[in-house]
Amino acid sequence: MHPKALLEACSELIGAVLKFDAPADNIVSFFLRQHRELGPRERHTLAETAYAVLRRRLLYQHLAQSGSGPQERRLAIAGWTGDTAFLRAALEPHEQKWLLQLQAIDRSTLAPKLRHNLPDWIAQPLQSQLGEEGFWALVASLDQPAPLDLRVNMLKTKREAAQAVLAAAGIEAVATPYSPWGLRVQGRPALQKLPLFTGGEIEVQDEGSQLLALLTDAKRGEMVVDFCAGAGGKTLALGAAMRNTGRLYAFDVAGHRLEALKPRLARSGLSNVYPVQIAHERDERIKRLAGKIDRVLVDAPCSGLGTLRRNPDLKWRQSPKAVQELNTKQTAILAGAARLLKSGGRLVYATCSLLASENEAVCQAFAAAHSGFAPLAVDSVLTDLKVLGAESLTKDGNLRLWPHLHSTDGFFAAVWQKA
Repeated sequence: MHPKALLEACSELIGAVLKFDAPADNIVSFFLRQHRELGPRERHTLAETAYAVLRRRLLYQHLAQSGSGPQERRLAIAGWTGDTAFLRAALEPHEQKWLLQLQAIDRSTLAPKLRHNLPDWIAQPLQSQLGEEGFWALVASLDQPAPLDLRVNMLKTKREAAQAVLAAAGIEAVATPYSPWGLRVQGRPALQKLPLFTGGEIEVQDEGSQLLALLTDAKRGEMVVDFCAGAGGKTLALGAAMRNTGRLYAFDVAGHRLEALKPRLARSGLSNVYPVQIAHERDERIKRLAGKIDRVLVDAPCSGLGTLRRNPDLKWRQSPKAVQELNTKQTAILAGAARLLKSGGRLVYATCSLLASENEAVCQAFAAAHSGFAPLAVDSVLTDLKVLGAESLTKDGNLRLWPHLHSTDGFFAAVWQKA
């Protein structure tokens, strides 16, 4: 594609994602499907430039004020992540001059909000939690794309064997530092057509998500519930940990998410998984299982702010009001899930949020209302599971994963045992 045409396409895509009327990954995927004439390098440039603008929206909108022409075009120029010579070929002389002026700005002298690019309602609690040094380390990590983590299906192969197969395909993968099931790959290699993937020997899953399944510690022959299963990444990990025995229920209120689990389930080789669409946490199908379940994992619906490296649009699409509504839902779901457990059963509450209001605050409210549940120290649980460096993954007895400290998405988890 001619440079001018590619810049125009990039401007159009940025205009679409900045409407915030749908998740950015859906908009980008739809846009690229509508432009099948684009080559791999052009697709990469468009997608990465759009995500760069979402990550640094406040900065680029500030810088764009000094330029001229359509704002989407100015944002595309400011956030361009492709070949710089290609970009210059698309620019008018006055735009080339403006770009040089932007590149000469010392960004360290700009206002804090233009450097962290977070709404105040997110930035302020994170600064309180992490302190100045930790906060800016987090900001730097959120400005980078996340690595690609894989979970090896231990029912079908070993981690070292999968690593060797990937190496033979020209894909370098290293063992994840904490999860015994994980491999980490840099970049975005094409995995979907590899026999290793189509045969269900590997699944894409962030290491932090793998640790949530590990914390549940589901065992052979047990009855286990993944209460908010979604598309089933943790369900598949739990089923493999159970060695395809027992009974594993995958509950979710969204039928389309459970439908997305079916092809993954078919690849996995698992036959102990029972997907069930429920209406709410008080559904009759849940009541029938009350007091019968050994393990329950509640990966609760949340703001998703722990995934900002992958989904930078979330910081602009979420709001304090939405988080308050989520808090009510999280509290109700956790209480509903707790009713399933038999005496001695394990309950895991988790989110992929960075905010204490969705994590510690929900757990404190649950503990105050449910004296029959004893908290378990997550570092001890992980140590018993032979996870190296378990103490570095926890705070105040709970799992606390941060992108800048652990190279995972941001995750929280608390664990209880029913008396």
